[in-house]
Amino acid sequence: MNLLPRFHSAHEFSVELPAAHAVERYARQLLHDFAQHHGMAEEDLQTMEFIASELFSNAVDHGGGQRAMELSQAPEQVRITLHMTVRDGEWTLRLEDQGGGDPSRVQALIDDESLPGDESERGRGFFLIKSMLERLEVRRSRDGRGLAFVAAKNFTPEAR
Repeated sequence: MNLLPRFHSAHEFSVELPAAHAVERYARQLLHDFAQHHGMAEEDLQTMEFIASELFSNAVDHGGGQRAMELSQAPEQVRITLHMTVRDGEWTLRLEDQGGGDPSRVQALIDDESLPGDESERGRGFFLIKSMLERLEVRRSRDGRGLAFVAAKNFTPEAR
C-alpha cells in the first residue's frame, strides 16, 4: 500500500488512504506540512487540521470504513481520497469516501441553521465546522461510490 501523496502542482496534492482512524494523524500531518509550506499561520493551521479531522473521522465512521480504528480492521478495498489545494490565500480540502449516501440529504443537514438538539445523533460536527468555513458542500464522489465533502476557508499568508 502506497501512502505517499501525489502532487498535481506546487499548490495541490492528493492521497488515497485506508478508511481507518489510525491513518488520521498521518493525514493531518500531510495537510499541516503542505499548508505551512504555503505560509499558513499556526492558528489557521489548527483550524484546518480540526476540520480535516472531523471530516476524516466522519468518512471512516459513515463512509464505508465501519468505524475501523486500526488498519487491520479496515476493509482493504475501502479508501478515503484526500485532496488539498492552497492558493491565493484560500485552502480547499476535498475528502471522498466510498460509503454511499445521498448528497442532497447530507447537504440539507449541513445547510440547516439550527443547532442540533441534545437528543440528535447527527449533524453536530457539521454545524460546528460549517461555522468555521467560507464553504462546506457535499456531492457525489468522483468514483460514484460515496460522498465528497468540500471545505474551503480564506487565510492571510504569513509574511516571509
